[in-house]
Amino acid sequence: MKPDAVERNLIGSILVEYERNGLKISEMKLMKASTTIAEQHYAGHTGKPFFDRLVAYLTRSPLVPLVLEGENAINRVRTLNGTTDPEDSPDNTIRALYGLSLSENTVHASDSTESSERERAIWFG
Repeated sequence: MKPDAVERNLIGSILVEYERNGLKISEMKLMKASTTIAEQHYAGHTGKPFFDRLVAYLTRSPLVPLVLEGENAINRVRTLNGTTDPEDSPDNTIRALYGLSLSENTVHASDSTESSERERAIWFG
């Protein structure tokens, strides 16, 4: 869960959505991301015009990295989260319900097993 979700006290509401949909939380913590961690997380966007804004957003206040498990978890989480832009996200997805904008869209989800493994190592060692 990204900083805007934590700032707006949405941790519990978002966790309920994941658990209600049969996903299990296997790791979770509240933390403030360092610039190094944020840069590693968004390494695929290095050099893009919005990279510095992404890093600044991720490091501005605490966030909640978590690992969700369950059958077909990556696709299920991505469906529950909705599309990147909350305005275009299907009704009742987490981003449609809680996202503020394209840049403050409340949650992140890995897009593949490889990304999930890389991101888990960044956030949980």
